[in-house]
Amino acid sequence: MASSREQLRIDKHVAYIVGLEKKTKTTDALYFTDHKRLSGVYWALSSLALMRKLHVLPQDTILDYVLSCYHSDVAAFSGNTDQDPHLLYTLSGVQILAMYDKLHLIDADRVVANIAALQRPDGSFAGDKWGEIDTRFTYCALLCAAILRRSHLLDVPAAVRYVLRCQNFDGGFGCIAGAESHAGQVFCCVGSLYLADAMDEMTREDRERLALWLCERQLPCGGLNGRPDKLEDVCYSWWVLSSLKMLGHVDWIDADKLIAFIGRSEDDVDGGFADRPGDMSDVFHTFFALAGLSLLGNKQLADIHPAYALTTDVVQRVTEPSA
Repeated sequence: MASSREQLRIDKHVAYIVGLEKKTKTTDALYFTDHKRLSGVYWALSSLALMRKLHVLPQDTILDYVLSCYHSDVAAFSGNTDQDPHLLYTLSGVQILAMYDKLHLIDADRVVANIAALQRPDGSFAGDKWGEIDTRFTYCALLCAAILRRSHLLDVPAAVRYVLRCQNFDGGFGCIAGAESHAGQVFCCVGSLYLADAMDEMTREDRERLALWLCERQLPCGGLNGRPDKLEDVCYSWWVLSSLKMLGHVDWIDADKLIAFIGRSEDDVDGGFADRPGDMSDVFHTFFALAGLSLLGNKQLADIHPAYALTTDVVQRVTEPSA
């Protein structure tokens, strides 16, 4: 994709995703490294949904696998069958069920009650019973609760106060208070504030300083990095752009240069996208490349919501008022 106007090779990317499923040794486990296979399923399905091709993989087989990762005793998901549950994978499981309009297959009250039990007195969230704290987990908690329409079961104001304590002098956010700013953590913190309807809890000066820090992630090659003095990576086409979208400043970066960079990372023979030009495609970067292009207005792709990381038709369905 040499320019912003060149067409995406949708058929090749769909074939690449389907081919990943065929490379596995079993029919119901889709891919990737063992401990985070459920997230691999989410990235694959989200890629297909963005290309309006979710139907090409067998829904029943996928749902059987997803539910095999659901621990009904604690109402939480693990990254793969027979592994320990974690908030990261609970979000992946909930997002997949939302895509298929199958949220009724889990006990939403118990899922969010389990998440609430992971919230600490300072407003932060642990990822699991072992107690690691990370702003990623705040985002996962708030998004799960939003999709399941049970945000009232969490102490959202306390979560907002904790997130705001994690903002640094440069405008960025870290994984805990005082930690280095990182674009992935920025997305989680801005997404958390967005979901909590608390974007205005940041001052205008703080929002603009953050947006400037995000714009400085663009390198001369057009790609974005996650923090100063690091290489460009296609995945930041999502982490940075979605944050700028929620802040209202996507126009502060050079979109054409970024689109061209993503295009150079596209495998025009076998399909998929790599982290940067010349590397091998993988499902993680394929999703984030397509998600970034969607945010930049690519008409071949469905629209994606910058906070929910789901196509906007799914978000409309899970957020529309109950009859």
